[in-house]
Amino acid sequence: MMDQREELVEKLCNQGYIRTEKVKKAMLNVPREEFMPPEIRAYAYLDRPLPIGKGQTISAPHMVAIIAEKLKLNEGMNILEIGTGFGYNAAVVSEIIGISGHVYTIERIPSLARKAKENLKKTGHNHQVTVIIGDGTLGYPEKAPFDRIYGTASAPKIPQPLKKQLKIGGNLIIPMGSENYFQELVSVQRISEDEFKSKDLGGVAFVPMIGEYGWPED
Repeated sequence: MMDQREELVEKLCNQGYIRTEKVKKAMLNVPREEFMPPEIRAYAYLDRPLPIGKGQTISAPHMVAIIAEKLKLNEGMNILEIGTGFGYNAAVVSEIIGISGHVYTIERIPSLARKAKENLKKTGHNHQVTVIIGDGTLGYPEKAPFDRIYGTASAPKIPQPLKKQLKIGGNLIIPMGSENYFQELVSVQRISEDEFKSKDLGGVAFVPMIGEYGWPED
């Protein structure tokens, strides 16, 4: 499927979603099909979100590219991801931050977390990505502070623990708004201990972020 991957990445470059060589290289290196249920692998290089079970989705490739670009990732960074899914996003980010960096990713659904661990091991990303089962809205204080934090699910507002666990000078990107797939992607920079600066990055559609500082579980 490498030809399809190359074709999609080229398309995302031409459309302006991929802007840097490091994001391009990461998306070429990570086989999206290995992070999907077998029955939908044939659709791996369509630029759209696809279901992975338990009401969750794997993000559309253009959205993965947007988040990777907007995070302004560098080698050696300490990253927190909220919403592992099957592990694709974390794998792409780990490619960019290199072997000196690390991604801690939190998934609330145990069966998805287990599958993500399998996928990351199979593709060789398990040494740079640690999967944690838990409430992502609480963050992961054991490994804080983080250079970058991002969410792959939408919260009603930015969870306070995530703001506290962000390094001064660090960035946080999270979809925010309703739980019904219509939100704004919001970028927050921590200026000082108590000062944060935010800006909207445009409309998006994500599944809800469930947790103590997110949406209640049905």
